Amino acid sequence: MGLSSNSQIIKRPLMSTSNNQTPTYNLKAVVQETGLKPDTLRAWERRYGLPQPQRTGGGHRLYSQHDIDMLKWLAARQEEGLSISRAVDLWHSLQQEGQDPLQATSHAAPGPLNIQPVLPVGNAITELRRAWISACLAFDERTAENILAQASALFPLETVCFELLQKGLTEIGEGWYSGTVTVQQEHFASALAMRRLDALVAATPPPTRPGRILVGCPAEEEHTFGPLLITLLLRRRGWDVVYLGADVPTTRLEFTIATARPQLVVLPAQQLHTAANLLEIAHLLDKEQVPLAYGGAIFNHIPALRARIPGHFMSERLDTTPQVVEQFLMSPRLGWPPPAVTPLSETYQQALAHFRENQALIEAHIWQLMKDEDIPPSRLANANLKFARNIIAALRLGDIEFMGSDIVWIEGLLINHQMPIQQLQRYLHAYSQAVQAQLDERGKIVRDWLARLTLAETRNQ
Repeated sequence: MGLSSNSQIIKRPLMSTSNNQTPTYNLKAVVQETGLKPDTLRAWERRYGLPQPQRTGGGHRLYSQHDIDMLKWLAARQEEGLSISRAVDLWHSLQQEGQDPLQATSHAAPGPLNIQPVLPVGNAITELRRAWISACLAFDERTAENILAQASALFPLETVCFELLQKGLTEIGEGWYSGTVTVQQEHFASALAMRRLDALVAATPPPTRPGRILVGCPAEEEHTFGPLLITLLLRRRGWDVVYLGADVPTTRLEFTIATARPQLVVLPAQQLHTAANLLEIAHLLDKEQVPLAYGGAIFNHIPALRARIPGHFMSERLDTTPQVVEQFLMSPRLGWPPPAVTPLSETYQQALAHFRENQALIEAHIWQLMKDEDIPPSRLANANLKFARNIIAALRLGDIEFMGSDIVWIEGLLINHQMPIQQLQRYLHAYSQAVQAQLDERGKIVRDWLARLTLAETRNQ
């Protein structure tokens, strides 16, 4: 699952290390040479920018010997236990240090970029994390709980939370994405972690500092590990924290604010559509003159989203969140007013309203176009729901291009789970046809984006 330490000699098979950058080999030759599937090569190129083959006049890829050696190097790192994203990070890290990754024989395995550990840790916590992950994957609750108890006896609470629970869940989540962990295993591990955090929160002493903080998740956000851990850490520092849990709606939020009278509201979001829901809450809090602090994976993945939320971005690192929150609370004006954001343009407002009005017609058209496809009705219905939800979110947030990262993520998921990526491509083409038929000039933003997307998908085939 992970490496036993942050520095090790990596043994790997010998490979050619030519620096020949001349574009020579077609896709078929590279597949034969590397053993990688065409869909994998295309996904790595789109998601990570490696390699970057040249194109012929007809649009076909041409790879150099250096590209082939790079692909073999990345595949070797995967065999050693790194995820592809971590392998790419390592490649870039070595290059930034002035090293040629193809020539390097010893290097440090990458930790999270720009992140220092919360507390010094060694092999012991790493081995405990590995054992906890193994117990979770085996649905061995008793062993998993005993490992947590052992870790709690050896290390400070913060170390257990970040180095064992958070990193353990991250590794299990990456395993689910790569197709090596089932959704049931992932849910089991999450349930154990949340149960431990709940117990720790319940055992925190009464607050000793003035002021109150509300912590929760925006509407439709179900990922509660981060907010609950923030609650735990702030309570341990003496703050009065009211934890609202998952899926906090805007309905009657004014009443909650008036009743609780918080000095700060903390709302992380992990997905595009929940970031759009966060925007709605942010406007309400702005009206009530209550400061908002926010963060979450989606804002790390798409930093441009931060400019759309009238609030204070906390940090890309969960472990620094308590210090950042304290800075807000200790400042004379609590960071008020929040950073100004650009209002949603009239063009985007029209596109949003027009898409919502015609969403049912678009989806009916898609059902007609996809009727001969071998796709279970429940999967097609779910695809329609989530795709429309994210289009609406991107429009609410003022940039349809925010959808792009979601498409790349889905492509990678399909490849890792041995599902035909061509099915996604046909779905996108059907969606584009339906949108072209059902939306007029008011929906030009969506129509043009889907046209560009399907054209790019066709070229990447």
